[in-house]
Amino acid sequence: MNYQILINETFLNLTSDVNLKPIEKKHVLSMANGFEDGQWQFADLHRFVWDNVAETALSVKERNCLVGKAQSQLIAAAQNLRLTDKSDDIGKGSELAEIILYGIMKHHYEALPVVPKIFYKQNAQDNAKGADSVHIVLSNDDFSLWFGEAKFYNSIENARLGTIIESIGNALNTEKLKKENSIITNLQDIEHLVSDDLVRKKILDALEVRKSIDEIVSRIHVPILLIHECEITAKATKLSDEYLKSVRDFHMDRAQHYFEAQIKKLGSLHKYPEITFHLILFPVPNKKKIVDKFVANVEHYKDQ
Repeated sequence: MNYQILINETFLNLTSDVNLKPIEKKHVLSMANGFEDGQWQFADLHRFVWDNVAETALSVKERNCLVGKAQSQLIAAAQNLRLTDKSDDIGKGSELAEIILYGIMKHHYEALPVVPKIFYKQNAQDNAKGADSVHIVLSNDDFSLWFGEAKFYNSIENARLGTIIESIGNALNTEKLKKENSIITNLQDIEHLVSDDLVRKKILDALEVRKSIDEIVSRIHVPILLIHECEITAKATKLSDEYLKSVRDFHMDRAQHYFEAQIKKLGSLHKYPEITFHLILFPVPNKKKIVDKFVANVEHYKDQ
């Protein structure tokens, strides 16, 4: 992943508001794509999407059957894409954002995609509810659960933040978390992805459906990817110090307002203080151009 990291810090170290609580388990990741010949590198973003689409849209079994067949993998993955990006103005770019989040989870957080969510949604015909990504991150002999949300917005001004916060609140409902855990344990992907028998058993035991969510809530992380159209990026021609500082300052301001709004909306939830949140911000110059190209590529592979 060749994106420039602008912020990779705990929110506690970024905010000056000593009265804002709880903030100990909140993090901010800001990244930016590069430029070439004075132009933002649209092609690099699309390559990143298609390099990661298979793990989002195909099960481990399907991917293993197509090892060494890159074109076949892309065609098979495209068949499972729902193309809500084309037909649903409200969710335009949502499927693209899900794939980018999977790529960031894999390359930045070294996460295992234990539920290929687009594959599951397509086959279960359940397009609306639940997390946009489900991952496990291994650390020595322990693990954490990552239930992600991904949005592609025209703007991330204050008025737009409520939608993602409401979506996160719904996903943190105890019954929905139990459903996500049951998907992890019922699919066979975890058998292939976690090679250590003891660690795998520890994960499956912790996610056993009859156990209380309270027993695992401290393991839960919520990565929140906000890809957003950005005037600063649209006007830029290179990764200059001025550009990087402007985006960094803007993202720090957005992180402050986002977590203020999230705490106000979700802070009363019993499990909220124990959950770790990661706000991930990614600016682009033109949403429509990116989404239209993605839809055209998907349609091309669907027709193969």
